[in-house]
Amino acid sequence: MLEDGFHDVPQGKLAVVVTHLEMCSRMPLRDVPTPDGVTLRKVEPTLNWYRDIFNRVGSHEWLWYGRLKKSDAELQAILSAQETVFYTLSKDGHDEALLELKFGDDQECELAYFGLTPKLIGTGAGRYLMNHAIRTAWARPISRFRLHTCTMDSPQAMSFYIRSGFTPYKRQIEIDDDPRLIGLLGSEAGPHVPIIS
Repeated sequence: MLEDGFHDVPQGKLAVVVTHLEMCSRMPLRDVPTPDGVTLRKVEPTLNWYRDIFNRVGSHEWLWYGRLKKSDAELQAILSAQETVFYTLSKDGHDEALLELKFGDDQECELAYFGLTPKLIGTGAGRYLMNHAIRTAWARPISRFRLHTCTMDSPQAMSFYIRSGFTPYKRQIEIDDDPRLIGLLGSEAGPHVPIIS
């Protein structure tokens, strides 16, 4: 057990606070119209499609890197898993969002990844996509819908998830290699998180 106070983080590492949230029954939704010029579609992702949308939604701005550590074979296994479904929002012929839902054998659904590219932020697309996520998750016989977010994520993420009906229930500290120092991301990624090498 950690004592109260400050704790050194090893050089080259990042430390983030991870907050786990859950929804244990379907929440009423505040219906929103489909944003102008936006279409929702289910995706059967290829490696190239997934890596592109993953990077454009989260890697540069929010230091998403977990899937960047996967080999082609490891990532393909995730993308091909029957229990995982993928959706995107398209605008002007380009996919601009990632929604990844993973259904488990334990009557749970995990919101594995959720995000928009800057092109859709502020258009109402986030609420529209979250409504779709909640409807899709609870259309199956689940008893719990869960997700986690961290202190590297958008400052609006936590309040958005809580407004969507998720309740925080646990915190953890995660320490991992800074992806910019091991070549997964460029040094310009995550400008809100300074590099300490």
